[in-house]
Amino acid sequence: MIFTRTPSLLALAITLAASHSVSAADKHFNRIASFAIPSNMAEGEDRSRETSAEIIAASGDGMTLVYSDSPLGVIGRIDISDPANPQPLGNIDVGGEPTAVTVLGNIAYAGVNTSVSYSEPSGQLLTIDIESGEILASCPLNGQPDSVVASAAPEGRFVAVAIENERDEDAGDGRVPQMPGGSVALVEINDAGEVNCNSLLYADVTGLAEIAPEDPEPEFVDINALGEIAVTLQENNHLAVIDHAGKVVSHFSAGAVDLDGIDASDDGALLFNEQQAQRLREPDALQWIDSDHFAIANEGDMDGGSRGWSIFHKSGRLVYESGADFERAVIEVGHYPDKRSDAKGSEPEGMEFAVFDDTPYVFLLSERGSLVAVYDVSNPAEPQLSQLLPSGLSPEGAVAIPSRGLLATANETDLGEEGGPRSHVMIYQYQDSPAVYPTLTSAGSDELIGWGALSGMVAAEGVLYAVNDSFYSAQPRIFTIDPSTSPARITAALDVTRDGEPALGLDMEGITTDGERGFWVASEGNDKGLANTLYHVGADGEINQGIALPEVLAQQALKWGLEGVTRIDNQLWLTVQRPWKDDPEGMAKLLRYDLDSGEWGAVHYPLDRVDEGWVGLSEITAYQGDLYLIERDNRIGADAQVKQVTRVALEGLAPAPLGGELPVVEKHRVRDLIPDLASYNGFVVDKIEGMAINEQGHAWLVSDNDGVDDSSGETYFWSIPLE
Repeated sequence: MIFTRTPSLLALAITLAASHSVSAADKHFNRIASFAIPSNMAEGEDRSRETSAEIIAASGDGMTLVYSDSPLGVIGRIDISDPANPQPLGNIDVGGEPTAVTVLGNIAYAGVNTSVSYSEPSGQLLTIDIESGEILASCPLNGQPDSVVASAAPEGRFVAVAIENERDEDAGDGRVPQMPGGSVALVEINDAGEVNCNSLLYADVTGLAEIAPEDPEPEFVDINALGEIAVTLQENNHLAVIDHAGKVVSHFSAGAVDLDGIDASDDGALLFNEQQAQRLREPDALQWIDSDHFAIANEGDMDGGSRGWSIFHKSGRLVYESGADFERAVIEVGHYPDKRSDAKGSEPEGMEFAVFDDTPYVFLLSERGSLVAVYDVSNPAEPQLSQLLPSGLSPEGAVAIPSRGLLATANETDLGEEGGPRSHVMIYQYQDSPAVYPTLTSAGSDELIGWGALSGMVAAEGVLYAVNDSFYSAQPRIFTIDPSTSPARITAALDVTRDGEPALGLDMEGITTDGERGFWVASEGNDKGLANTLYHVGADGEINQGIALPEVLAQQALKWGLEGVTRIDNQLWLTVQRPWKDDPEGMAKLLRYDLDSGEWGAVHYPLDRVDEGWVGLSEITAYQGDLYLIERDNRIGADAQVKQVTRVALEGLAPAPLGGELPVVEKHRVRDLIPDLASYNGFVVDKIEGMAINEQGHAWLVSDNDGVDDSSGETYFWSIPLE
């Protein structure tokens, strides 16, 4: 086997970006590390249990991260003295469900839900020594806490807690009001850093909103330099500002937004031609950006969600509204969650604010898009989108550490029981280097192009063509990619049609050119009636021929089928992803179809063996007398063992007729792709699906982000040498 190791993708990406970007000398945030939350469990604990990093904070010296983990009932700690190599510091049992955590110095303050029911809410506010893990004090609360924030304002140090007393979504049609109503708790911090329970007071925020004034359900709080507390009343679509003594200084409706050019239908297609009038903002997270202005993330809840964010003056004057601009940016980098189109779209939820090198930034978290948008808010009336950062699944909280040039996100979704990614904390550094992500974007196209779930690719005439798979069942498309820029650009999208309508019933997994400006596409079959089929697609996108597998082959098929196709003159070579019924264990078929004679033949390809999961083929590409293939397992993160490019020589390769014994090819490993994937400093993804090689021998690869469904949405598009 041949294995060539080259410099890290981070270094390659920076070099490539610098050659194309006029702003290469500017500072950017780049992810430098990822920490899997199960690794914080003690030795001997069951690490298969669900975990969830939700709200995150940092010690005063910026060397330790702390986060709330509701499923485990703990506050977790991470040593980031070397931020590129975070280390576990273990968990602190808090005796209930931690909802949030905040820090002053080396002391953490955690809100813990101890409610026995929605109608009998209760909680605790804990004082925790971060270094020792000792709980120093506990203050009982009269309701269920949500957001918690600590302040060292001139008026004195104190903690503000949003006592939400959240509603039961299965009661009363899931609507407010549902009593008891919530409030905002204010607790002083004594000289020892502990909360002084005797100082506890509850700021009354009832009677303010029009929707359910008796049930305000405070969601999120933040404190400015003057000691003023801004609070979102999400279900009430209302905002309030109170002083440190608990007096309401101002309050006002969060208002509504008219949205245009959005996708409001969960229909397997990315069509941005719908509108929503007067969509209530219903904000979740909130952050002060100075003493007079705060930003809100308009996630929505009962009736709203304007898919963006806004900035208000504390008097109630709207200063900035993003409209559909934030969601458009998410769409362009392939992170749009189409299955949420009929709900809250990209669902902005979490938020952080900090100043790095004299530039004030808002970090807006897309929960469903698993993305962090970085906005320069030097002018609150005209924020500028600076970057889009990849995060883990469902970023819920973020913390900035400007003194160390760091940002961290807590990503709450844990899919371990389903064999998917675990909950992670991800760490970013403010660097004198270009942005590494995104690797692929449709920004700059004349029309908004939504994309995702990319599969097969082919190179032709200086560009690449890629197909999406069945996730977009109502919108099969062939995308044109310009790989010469950084990031690479999707410049066009060709709809694949039958009789002028979207061609339903396709699962396009492979594509190659026909030599006449058209394409051959391999559509994978399944166990639900979809047949493995070769389609000829004209330059206009219309299907003009379908070639079914011969019966002797089709009757052996299982649900994993055709995965790639490549053309050599008048012959098509195809991969079958995994063994079918007539294949020996560990053998997958490579098929050859002669376009002139219509004859089929096949050979066997020996798959690598793994202890867990399965291994299969994702792609096939012909180049200079060889077939290059992507072979991968279905494992993620540290469990990934096989992600590789292999080579099979065509010389002497004689496919045998179907139905009999097949010759076994000899494969050579060209490149281990796991180091490439790991160099993006997230978790290693499972689906490397597409590969294209141009006439000069330059190879590009792309990962499949599953349409952002149970996926971080990250698409990796990069190039490798074949030598």
